[in-house]
Amino acid sequence: MDILTTLLDVGFFAALLRNATPLLLATLGELYSERSGVLNLGIEGIMLLGAMVGFTAAYFTGNLWFGVLGALAVGAVAGLLMAFLTVVLGVSQHVSGIGTTLLCSGLAFFFYRLVFGQPSSPPNIVPFQPVPIPLLSDIPILGPTIFNQAPLTYIALLAVPLTAWLLYRTPWGLDLRTVGENPRAADAAGVSVWGLRTQALVVGGALMGMAGSFLSISQFNAFTFGVISGRGWVAVALVVFGQWSPWKCAGGALLFAALEALQLRLQAHNVLNLPYQAFLMLPFVMTIIAMALVSRNARAPAALLVPFRKEER
Repeated sequence: MDILTTLLDVGFFAALLRNATPLLLATLGELYSERSGVLNLGIEGIMLLGAMVGFTAAYFTGNLWFGVLGALAVGAVAGLLMAFLTVVLGVSQHVSGIGTTLLCSGLAFFFYRLVFGQPSSPPNIVPFQPVPIPLLSDIPILGPTIFNQAPLTYIALLAVPLTAWLLYRTPWGLDLRTVGENPRAADAAGVSVWGLRTQALVVGGALMGMAGSFLSISQFNAFTFGVISGRGWVAVALVVFGQWSPWKCAGGALLFAALEALQLRLQAHNVLNLPYQAFLMLPFVMTIIAMALVSRNARAPAALLVPFRKEER
């Protein structure tokens, strides 16, 4: 009965959407990259750097939106770096991604220490507060759950249909998917493979940076070195789980967030007499199981991980 009460609580569903916000943004960012044919394993480091830059900008300007813009900018630059390595130079996407993660993580640690030093208590800010939407927030159950969230949560929820529309209803999306499936055919049709892959990596990097900033200036009110906690790697798995579809990827992000919200409430209410480490493992264990079941039939973009060199035939 305690578990059932926890699951039916409105606060549980509201927390689910909060937990899903960084996953939605990061997963969509990775989706853009992989749909173009590039696996961006720099996502974990980009999110961490976005979290640090977003927090620092918000701390010194006193404006949270400047923090979001800073995270978007640094994420886009990191995506541009990935594009230079993987698209222009044709370096291994695995090596480039891991290298980008290490570089961005190192930059985040270095500049945070350079700016804030080692204070006895970490600096903090007033994070984004929930913004209820008039009339809609008064709807029973749905109102407090969906329409009383922080601004970045609304942006993440709107980004899902926007991404689906861009990929499947616009010429740009058609070209992007063609580049990810058959870059030779796209090039023969006059489409710039390098240009589209670069655009996808820059857009994806910006979304990853925003995902990181959500954690430091919306969900929490401070930056810590463990603030990302592997969410970037989870986002990579969710793209496979969602079979490279925006709606399915969003469903996977919501499922992981539900498990995360559940384990937090199980710990808080002491429902099961288990060590807290078992609850922390729950979302990741369930993600591994879901990946094992779903990934068997998953079909990745045909040109994923394949560098494009125009001079080769």
